[in-house]
Amino acid sequence: MNYVEKNRLQDVLLFKDMKDDEISEAITLLNVREGDFSKGEILLHAGDRVPDLGLILEGTVFIEKDDFLGNRTIVTSLGRHQFFGEVFASLPDTPALVNVRAGKDCKILYLRIRNLVEKEAGVSPIRTALLKNLLLISMRMNLRLTVRNFHTSEKTIRQRVLSYLNTVSIEAGETYFDIPYDRQAMADYLNVDRSALSKELGAMRQEGIIDFQKNHFRILKTPQEE
Repeated sequence: MNYVEKNRLQDVLLFKDMKDDEISEAITLLNVREGDFSKGEILLHAGDRVPDLGLILEGTVFIEKDDFLGNRTIVTSLGRHQFFGEVFASLPDTPALVNVRAGKDCKILYLRIRNLVEKEAGVSPIRTALLKNLLLISMRMNLRLTVRNFHTSEKTIRQRVLSYLNTVSIEAGETYFDIPYDRQAMADYLNVDRSALSKELGAMRQEGIIDFQKNHFRILKTPQEE
């Protein structure tokens, strides 16, 4: 397992505060395996059973929901050292309700977190630490979903764009930042029409509110000034 052998997991939340030998013990407990995926490839389909938690080692994935008409909504994007499938991997009888798609070429580390709740796992400091960190992972995902609801609850496209860009700016600590979406994906995330989004972005740039080049954005006016 190259990723483990190179001791590159210390910064991953699931292994927070663990030493190298403890991470190795945790890796053995979780029956890890690696997978490589190309941009656009589906890692997980809605309706699938989810045996493993996915840890993104490289690249980006989109969590998506499709309706019966084929309309796609991007629930969130996830990048390096973030996780997906933690809820469904913990509930073996519950199928996935979303798709997971590679937004860029990506490498995934799969972890059998169900092993943590089986009786055979017993009680150990490693198991306790993993369960505590898994709770933190779930809380962070809940926060991401809540934040998206803040954006999509706004009534106009402009308000949704400003809500989203302001959040990204706060997280980045800068008024100049990159977003993980192209225009179609941004429209899917904000639940708006792509053409209408592009028109509104152009209007906001003309009015001196924002500037952008592809997925590179700069906020020129704060929401208060706007």
